Amino acid sequence: MEILKIRKYPDSILRQKCEPVEAVTSKEKRLFESMLLALRNFYGIGLAAPQIGESCRLIVADVEGKIIKLANPEIIKVDGKDKMVEGCLSIPDVSVEVERPYSVIVKGLNEKGETVEIKANGLLARVLMHEIDHLNGKLIIDYLGLLQKMMLFKHKIKKKVPGRKI
Repeated sequence: MEILKIRKYPDSILRQKCEPVEAVTSKEKRLFESMLLALRNFYGIGLAAPQIGESCRLIVADVEGKIIKLANPEIIKVDGKDKMVEGCLSIPDVSVEVERPYSVIVKGLNEKGETVEIKANGLLARVLMHEIDHLNGKLIIDYLGLLQKMMLFKHKIKKKVPGRKI
């Protein structure tokens, strides 16, 4: 299986609101597997379809040995608050402190096409929310203030994020 390329900012597909998946067919199952392969190849922990050039609502995550493949994920409940520095495979060498809920319940279709609800806390919750942001055309840089964005785009601040990227 060919390893897919990761689309990088400012690629326009990263700003598109993705189309829902009608059903999880063999096409979506192959895409899930290709995404998981790309995720691992680039040392990520989460990946959304637009990051590999597909404008559909699919995400994958591999966090602490838990593999998640979801079509049409939607956040149905959030709780708490948490701040963490996030990186992104589509915006290399940039890190942003993002405040998100600490826990989340996400509903979607699994790789078998069954409706599932996933309850997640901490890092897994954050990864799911980060990837769902991608499906809505939102990036980590959208959490920056105006001054921070100006500095980033003038290349005055570029931080490397240690470890794996979401």
